[in-house]
Amino acid sequence: MDNIIRILVCDDHAVVREGLRALLSTESDISIVGEAADGEGAVTAYRALRPDVALIDMVMPRMDGVEAIRAIRSEFPDARILVLTSFAEDDMVFPAIKSGALGYLLKDSSPEELVRAIRSVYRGEASLHPSIARRLIQELSQPSTLPPTPEPLTEREVEVLKLVAKGYSNDEIADALILSERTARGHVSSILGKLHLANRTQAALYALREGLATLDEGESPE
Repeated sequence: MDNIIRILVCDDHAVVREGLRALLSTESDISIVGEAADGEGAVTAYRALRPDVALIDMVMPRMDGVEAIRAIRSEFPDARILVLTSFAEDDMVFPAIKSGALGYLLKDSSPEELVRAIRSVYRGEASLHPSIARRLIQELSQPSTLPPTPEPLTEREVEVLKLVAKGYSNDEIADALILSERTARGHVSSILGKLHLANRTQAALYALREGLATLDEGESPE
């Protein structure tokens, strides 16, 4: 990668923050630009630093992870947030994704999985542990409280949705379908609007639920 990915680490345990700093310091394209020890600090630090990716724990003092995600996303709708936590319970996972987190990773993941997730979220792509993805698919299978869209997805939008589920960025979608990046971005926005979904992560999960993609297809192309 040509760009340095600027990371904000938000975790109430100093040993975790120090461990992440040591781990990520070995990656030439990743730099930790700030830390926060609680949710309120996470929001303040994000506002001051505008990092490329925020790593946020779910359980923190003063403001928990979901509240911090909501606060950050309300002020910065394009914020790219990766949850890094020990908790895989439904009441943690579902609110985090619905609040706008692009990724959800458990702390027992390998260093390689963490680095891969950071790079995916930086590109605006979904990054979910497979077991969590399956549970989210089940959650999305519940009837929607929103009225169904009267306008179905077009054939082109279905093609785009399949690529979103595979982790393609807008540029990669444009290359694959011979479109401009602006047109690809417009298709993604239209898909989210028609399906009443908040972000690309939810779109990817929708595609998985509908059988348009499988969990082992989630790698971005080389």
